[in-house]
Amino acid sequence: MLDVAVARARILEKFSACGLETVSLAAGCGRVLAAPLIARLSNPPVSVSSMDGYALKAEDAQEGATLRILGEAPAGHPSSLTVEKGTCLRLFTGSQIPTGADMVMIQENVQRDGEYATLLSSGRAGQFIRKEGQDFRKGDILAPAGKTIGPRDIGLAAAGGHIWLPVSRRPRIGVLATGDEIVLPGDPASADSIVNSGAFMITALLNSLGAEAILLPVARDNAASLSASIGQAHTLDLLVTIGGASVGTYDVVRSTLEAHGLDLNFWKIAMRPGKPLMFGQLGRTPVIGLPGNPVAALVCSLVFIAPALKKLLGQPVPEEMETEAALLGAEIGQNDQRQDFVRCRLTPQGDGQLPLATPFSSQDSAQLNIFAQSQALLIRAPFAAAEKAGAPCRILRLP
Repeated sequence: MLDVAVARARILEKFSACGLETVSLAAGCGRVLAAPLIARLSNPPVSVSSMDGYALKAEDAQEGATLRILGEAPAGHPSSLTVEKGTCLRLFTGSQIPTGADMVMIQENVQRDGEYATLLSSGRAGQFIRKEGQDFRKGDILAPAGKTIGPRDIGLAAAGGHIWLPVSRRPRIGVLATGDEIVLPGDPASADSIVNSGAFMITALLNSLGAEAILLPVARDNAASLSASIGQAHTLDLLVTIGGASVGTYDVVRSTLEAHGLDLNFWKIAMRPGKPLMFGQLGRTPVIGLPGNPVAALVCSLVFIAPALKKLLGQPVPEEMETEAALLGAEIGQNDQRQDFVRCRLTPQGDGQLPLATPFSSQDSAQLNIFAQSQALLIRAPFAAAEKAGAPCRILRLP
């Protein structure tokens, strides 16, 4: 059985970015930038007032001074007048600062009498002015390549003059459940039928991470049915199969894939859950064969497929899994030769202390209810010794 870290590295080395496409600003949220986003203009593009008030020279900004009002300049209607000593110009929030002025006195501190304004307080240069390029300047990098675009990034891109965004193409990932016993949710089922929960769960995970996941029709436990689905692999960036890759008489996924030219990289991982994991290459399409049990399938997806998807999206992937420190919430026994991913609850602690990770008493890889209640996976190294409650540990948070 292959070590988890070795298997992860061997999978990741086979993946590279899918390439880029251009989408509208309105369609950019949730996509991954394929190139740095460069500001096409400065923000603000000119110096503007941050308050309603009067633009004047700082040398005139003395309490009790009376200045002649030249006129007014609403936002979007800049004035061609020049503010000179002894004069001011009425402005509003967003108004362009006129030539000659170097500060704004807010209207609450000005008493107006016709064409004259008396200052009720003193001021200083730069007061209530948003200078040109104060937020960012033309040519600045607004966001780096590889960043997932959020609503705030959309606003930033719009302010920077962008209506189109260069993004990574969504990887097309086919999710293929296999087995004669598999039925769709809501379909008539016999006593020994199993609802296709794993494929829906994996598809949802991949879509949430930025893929275009395609739920393929269930393939039955025969070469003809599997071959029909495998024939679509050339249109995909990754084919994910679920079940049928173990050693049973009716586990025919591996043999059928090999008959179609699969170059098998490895099969079987020293991990729990998820031992019967398969990885290979079918032409130009990578193939990852997940275990049939839904919990094992999702655990393997988080450990192996999620980082591979990041590479397809052009995002950086650390060499090691991104785990967090925690403390054991209960005593745990000695581990065997497989790396263990134990479903657990997380209990926050105050005063900046690490959270408590408490394993569920049952770890059966078919129990979705316990999996849904879990907040993290407690990671235990092969042959790890028994530990008391309060001992340090590492966790992988669940999405």
